Amino acid sequence: MNKKQKKNLIRIIVSAALMIILHFVPVEGLIKLVLYMIPYLIIGYDILIKAGKGIINKQPFDECLLMAIATIGAIILGIIGSGDYVEAVAVMLFYQIGEWFQSYAVGKSRKNITDLMDIRPDYANIDDGNGSLEKVDPDDVEVGTVITVKPGEKIPIDGIIEEGTSTLNTAALTGESLPRDVVKGDEVISGCVNINGVLRIRTTKEFDESTASKILELIEEASTRKSRSEDFITRFARIYTPAVVFSALALAIIPPIAIMLISGNITFGTWIYRALIFLVISCPCALVISIPLSFFAGIGSASSHGILVKGSSFLELLSQTKTIVFDKTGTLTRGTFEVTAIHPQKIDAKHLLHMAAHVERYSSHPIAMSLKEAYKDENDGCSVENVEEIPGRGIKATVNGHALAVGNEKMMADLDITPKKCHKVGTTLHVVMDNEYVGHIVISDVIKEHSKEAIAALKANGVERAVMLTGDSEEVAKDVAETLGLDEYHAGLLPGDKVERVEKLFKEKTGEDAKIAFVGDGINDAPVLTRADIGIAMGGMGSDAAIEAADVVLMDDDPLKIATALKISRKCLRIVKENIWFAIGVKLICLLLGAVGIANMWVAIFADVGVMVIAVLNAIRCLHVSKR
Repeated sequence: MNKKQKKNLIRIIVSAALMIILHFVPVEGLIKLVLYMIPYLIIGYDILIKAGKGIINKQPFDECLLMAIATIGAIILGIIGSGDYVEAVAVMLFYQIGEWFQSYAVGKSRKNITDLMDIRPDYANIDDGNGSLEKVDPDDVEVGTVITVKPGEKIPIDGIIEEGTSTLNTAALTGESLPRDVVKGDEVISGCVNINGVLRIRTTKEFDESTASKILELIEEASTRKSRSEDFITRFARIYTPAVVFSALALAIIPPIAIMLISGNITFGTWIYRALIFLVISCPCALVISIPLSFFAGIGSASSHGILVKGSSFLELLSQTKTIVFDKTGTLTRGTFEVTAIHPQKIDAKHLLHMAAHVERYSSHPIAMSLKEAYKDENDGCSVENVEEIPGRGIKATVNGHALAVGNEKMMADLDITPKKCHKVGTTLHVVMDNEYVGHIVISDVIKEHSKEAIAALKANGVERAVMLTGDSEEVAKDVAETLGLDEYHAGLLPGDKVERVEKLFKEKTGEDAKIAFVGDGINDAPVLTRADIGIAMGGMGSDAAIEAADVVLMDDDPLKIATALKISRKCLRIVKENIWFAIGVKLICLLLGAVGIANMWVAIFADVGVMVIAVLNAIRCLHVSKR
């Protein structure tokens, strides 16, 4: 709770206590008015000031003016008639209670977003040339500079670890509490906290282009993008508030004049009281406050899960998603090749991997890197000689006196060797030793841990169609689609082909509210991310172009977070609709009762402040959505 919230809570408590005490104090007349004005001004002075400023600035028609007119009118009626000022104080008191609940909910939502925003470091450590570290502004650090990050410090700029091992706390970026271990050669992004080791990092981006800076820019932009529901409420309030004021004025004047002309009875006091009740009931606080609050709470909840939504308009679109289109590499799969199968023949699996890895030792090809990653003991005393790389075929070398060849089927044909077919999908490396086939190794892009669970969760959350678009081969695409349970896939596509496929999906849409989302991570995905109704980018290792083009960014590249985002958006929109129907429904009933004299000021207080408090409390539910 911040200072302002504490101050307002004290005002509420003091005003309520004074009102209760005054109820039992036997005073009348001017003294009673003065005493009741103390709790009234304590709780309502800021509302009166805002109403006055609105009139001065020629923008009077808001809830503050309605509260001011209603309460001042109630005080005047007390002076000239009943002598009761409780209703005037009560209207202000309960209004401020509703405002306090709203402030608390906004504060809680803002904290979730602030936690995500608290990732920009204030400095970077660089070597001053004398063996000491100098703190400099991250903006002054050039690409390629080696910076030092000590335990407890935030990584200021994206880069690659040159020296050191450590564990990183990525919670501010991903929403996940599980630390990540990093070693020399790993890519690291700004905003993560270094927990327990000294790291020397060579920067790969400028500070303004680093992950932390980009995220903060996106968060700042998000607040300016309103949803259709919020725009509707804003337009509604502009028309509704002046209409209510003039209606109340008509209610206070026209009926009593008509009655006076017909019967001669003067009933101005009765109708002015009804007009004041009408004003209090009609105050649009519940709608004006709870609808934006619901979206704000939804965005805050998403932030706490490591999901950055760039505006409430995108939260609304996400809730209507019926078709989700996925890129494959880096989205549903890790985008890194790994050894997934070893099928030896005549020698054991360890020996086969050992020999193949040594043949590929001097190659920088991704496949070679995968073999070296699978067999890390390069310094085992083996001699590697006569290395010959054959483009489009493979590599030959002599390892410990044995002539080895590692390559594809074309190389096997050149050597007049018949390789064994493999049932596993991926890149197959055949190994020949001393002109004899000794087995093969399969290397493939590995499906992400939660991809299958993500597709199932999306289907459970109302997604009707899951589609994969990839530039990979038909065989690989089919294997991934069947493994994950996708509805359809399209392989061998160029970036332009992906856009065409999405255009076809638009033509097949069943309705205007059936939105299409696209999920991707690469530069080549930016065009289709922009074209889709809602673009979702993998933010951890995704390209800047993809993150810039997307409407939603997943900070840890976990596809399961898409289902979480969908769940948050649908809960948020459900709560928005509940609040709209509840607030309008209650107000219409109470307005009718107030106009005919059945509802008193206490009913009006419930119709205004009670409905607002209930709507705000309902909106707070947007903050709480489970990860699974």
